[in-house]
Amino acid sequence: MPEGTEGQVAALYWEAFGRKLAPALDPPDEGRAFIAAHLHHDRGVVALAGDKVVGVAGYRLGGRALTGGGAWDVLSAYGPFRGLPRLAVLALFERTPAPGELVMDGIAVEAGHRGTGIGSLLLREVAAVAAENGCRRIRLDVIDVNPRARALYERHGFTPHHTERTPYLRGLLGFGAVTTMHRPVTAADATTGRETR
Repeated sequence: MPEGTEGQVAALYWEAFGRKLAPALDPPDEGRAFIAAHLHHDRGVVALAGDKVVGVAGYRLGGRALTGGGAWDVLSAYGPFRGLPRLAVLALFERTPAPGELVMDGIAVEAGHRGTGIGSLLLREVAAVAAENGCRRIRLDVIDVNPRARALYERHGFTPHHTERTPYLRGLLGFGAVTTMHRPVTAADATTGRETR
């Protein structure tokens, strides 16, 4: 992720995941600022149109993800009274990779560029990163209210592994089930990335 694009990446993430992130990071201006201030540049790939970020895919590898910020950061930004409940919500999103696994941390494409192949390019790039790092598998979670994303993942070889019903989160986060999907990393992945650079 290029230096200086933090605000653009945070805006794309908020556009894609704002409904889910709002209980933890609202109001939107504060949430976008928090995301922008705590990004790990080496844990995401972006698609650019000129100097503008039009797509981003984050991943968790080696104990770090694209979106960062620990408990102290949340408490510093929101204060202890507002911060503690937010930490409880953020804990719901934690996904720790198994050995040999890269976990996708979200993919977002600007509305005007959807349907142009950017999502596919980003997925291929993430697969190349997984191959370069010796991973055997990529894992991601997709929510029940995002069938378009699930179809994209299935076209790229992801298969459902487990679905967890979460009706208690529908009112808070806007979805009622999360499906975990897996995709093996192949030797071909090491040669098919680098298209978004």
